[in-house]
Amino acid sequence: QVQLVESGGGLVQAGGSLRLSCAASGRTFSNYPMGWFRQSPRKEREFVAAISKSGDFTYYGDSVTGRFTISRDNAKNTVYLQMNSLKPEDTAVYYCAAASRLLSSGAVVRAVTGYDYWGQGTQVTVSS
Repeated sequence: QVQLVESGGGLVQAGGSLRLSCAASGRTFSNYPMGWFRQSPRKEREFVAAISKSGDFTYYGDSVTGRFTISRDNAKNTVYLQMNSLKPEDTAVYYCAAASRLLSSGAVVRAVTGYDYWGQGTQVTVSS
């Protein structure tokens, strides 16, 4: 089992920045590709960003490319999401997730169904 706890959410004005953190425990963190998703009311969970086990490969959703950056520190068992130039449409609950440790070292996972473990989420609200 992998336990994931997100933090760093909050209220920010449009154009501002936030950095989300996701602390992992329970298994060897560097064995897991990681990802961030978000969900707003009445919408499906949306892919935001993914990162490979070592951090060498990343992938972003179209709506955040160029504004958000995913990174990880395997020594601290933590994955981050730096969010810049925030827009009101970025308002959502943000979740981090861990994919299967059986995937290759360079794998980045986009699909919701590709993740085995999820955090409880952290609310991000962007005011206009």
